[in-house]
Amino acid sequence: MDFKEIIHILQERRKTISTMESCTGGGVANAITNCEGASEILKFSAVTYSNEYKIKMGVASEIIDKYTVYSMETADEMSKNITEFANSDYGVGITGQLNRQDPANPVGEDNVVYISIYDRENDKYYRETIEVHKESRKLNKEHVIDKIIEMLETILKI
Repeated sequence: MDFKEIIHILQERRKTISTMESCTGGGVANAITNCEGASEILKFSAVTYSNEYKIKMGVASEIIDKYTVYSMETADEMSKNITEFANSDYGVGITGQLNRQDPANPVGEDNVVYISIYDRENDKYYRETIEVHKESRKLNKEHVIDKIIEMLETILKI
């Protein structure tokens, strides 16, 4: 499945989504905007590759300091803060490492991605931690996007 059906359900329910992506580099927003009707449901998307811009978008520096930038706690901060910033119903936060150690953040596990989807109406987080071991960054991003689609199917009960 792709985002087409998810967009349709969000349109029917008059719900919106926003994303704060790091390692996927805007891949989720791209996948959404590849489908008709995306402009009705996608409120805002930010690619916050650096700690500096995660913090500027509302992620508490204390969270990054305590748990690292590669943690579920940081992903939760990303998903909730983008929801609040964009005034959307759902927010997606993604952080992790894809086939490369980050010299600016030499902590955390390689090839692990943390996904958090925040549901504002129910004040609830949906979380997944996945390992990515494909041969290319592109394939790893696609794997993460597929997982987000699965998560949204479950959340929206599709």
